[in-house]
Amino acid sequence: MKILVVDDDLHIQRLYKEELTEEGYEVVVAANGAEAMEMFERESPDLVTLDIRLPDADGIYLLRQMKEKRPKLPIVMSTAYDYRNDFSVWASEAYIVKSSDLVELKSMIRKLLGRE
Repeated sequence: MKILVVDDDLHIQRLYKEELTEEGYEVVVAANGAEAMEMFERESPDLVTLDIRLPDADGIYLLRQMKEKRPKLPIVMSTAYDYRNDFSVWASEAYIVKSSDLVELKSMIRKLLGRE
């Protein structure tokens, strides 16, 4: 199973890639919106973790674009900020506040991919 991690923070990219690879996933990374859509098209991921704040794009806009192309694709919104009251993030399957402890994220990914 392939996961696309979209985040402009290099530390988050490395952490997610390392931890999710250890869980047995193939992980591809994008640092901005343009890369995210390119990787989304080319890699056809089974799940996306998507940062809301990116240097060149709004993650919620990317969420909409991805959902238009693949409505059933599980997307986990990941951010350091609290957007839970923003109805636009509700189009995603899950919402996670970034943390160095990935227990919640890993559990959510397993659940969304039917591995739990």
